[in-house]
Amino acid sequence: MKTVVGALSPNIEKDDALLALKIFFRPWIWKNGPAIHQLEKDFSSYLGVKYSFAFNSGRSSLVAIMQSLELSPGGNILVSGFTCNAAVNPIRWSRLVPRFIDIKTDLNISVENLAKAIDADTQGILIQHTFGRPVDMEKIQALTQNHHLLIIEDVAHALGGQFKGKKLGTFGKASFFSLGRDKIISSVSGGIAVTNDEKLAQNIQTFQKRAAHSSYRWIAQQLLHPILTYFVIIPAYEKGELGRRILWILQRLKILTKAVDRKEKRGEKPVCFPGQMPNALAILAKHQFKKLARFNQHRNQIARIYAQGITSPRVIKPTERPGRVYLKYPLILKGKDELADPVLAQLRQEHIILYDGWQNSPIVPSDTKLERVGYTLGTCPEAEKISQRLINLPTHINVSEKQAKKIVFWVQKFITKA
Repeated sequence: MKTVVGALSPNIEKDDALLALKIFFRPWIWKNGPAIHQLEKDFSSYLGVKYSFAFNSGRSSLVAIMQSLELSPGGNILVSGFTCNAAVNPIRWSRLVPRFIDIKTDLNISVENLAKAIDADTQGILIQHTFGRPVDMEKIQALTQNHHLLIIEDVAHALGGQFKGKKLGTFGKASFFSLGRDKIISSVSGGIAVTNDEKLAQNIQTFQKRAAHSSYRWIAQQLLHPILTYFVIIPAYEKGELGRRILWILQRLKILTKAVDRKEKRGEKPVCFPGQMPNALAILAKHQFKKLARFNQHRNQIARIYAQGITSPRVIKPTERPGRVYLKYPLILKGKDELADPVLAQLRQEHIILYDGWQNSPIVPSDTKLERVGYTLGTCPEAEKISQRLINLPTHINVSEKQAKKIVFWVQKFITKA
């Protein structure tokens, strides 16, 4: 049985790696080309929205939205207390203040806590559909209409998801999608901002035109990621720790980039963001976009195997909900003193590597300097507790049904022993 890796560019298939290799040797098409506009048209058509704008990352897309909304500096944006610093920093970089709201066990923001937090300084709400579970947008819309607040949707985890038959990303003033290496589809790095508001679209378009082009070096690093991951790093994981060591060396030598830059963990803005979407990455994204239905169908099938196989009363499992997509299949350990780390370490011994960066901190990655991104410990106790007890089972296209059943067997065994 080959090693199962939960993260590490899980969407890469052989054709993606070969396409990246082909593009790598054609640097004259890296920065500019028709794929960028074609990708934007694909998103607009798929979502049924008027305007889509491509950027070099999800956080660049969010920066474009926040700085195009013409909000008052110093105003509050309410955000989930369980999120990535890549969703928090763009708010801060736009001279706005993220205010963290605690979550429920479904890992989404608590509407009840939201209602209590709204005050005169609140200008909008960033709604994150965590790991593909739709937030109840009817409740959110009712709440925001009563208080005349903006909704910005964070659909980084949920491309293809719906709420009551309407696609996620079409409920608010604007929304953004991530095409990062571990998302529903991937161009290694990339993002899309969408809106139906004409004035906002004009502002985002102006922002997009003024955004910097990514450097050739940065584009090369992104193109090398699927090539080296597919042909070198993942095969090396079959030899134990070798794969992890190779990845560390490649990142140390700056041949590959990390998903989250060290500066971002301190609340600082890397020079590569915000930036325009390179044509090279748009080509990769368009290729993956064609696989969206197959990817999500596969994720749902793997999720069914987990749902049927995980029967331990010591975990909280996801509840099935129409329109849900499964970026991951999250389990929360229920016991008062039970932590995820010992179970994850035991699974690693069985060549099931499920560390994915979403553990041990309400704002991930876990080495994020919380005070530098505006979070104070104790603000969201439920999010802090859950982050210590979360095990995300992989659903991506490179997890077979046989491997999913193996994961079920060992998870059940180690949870029972925990």
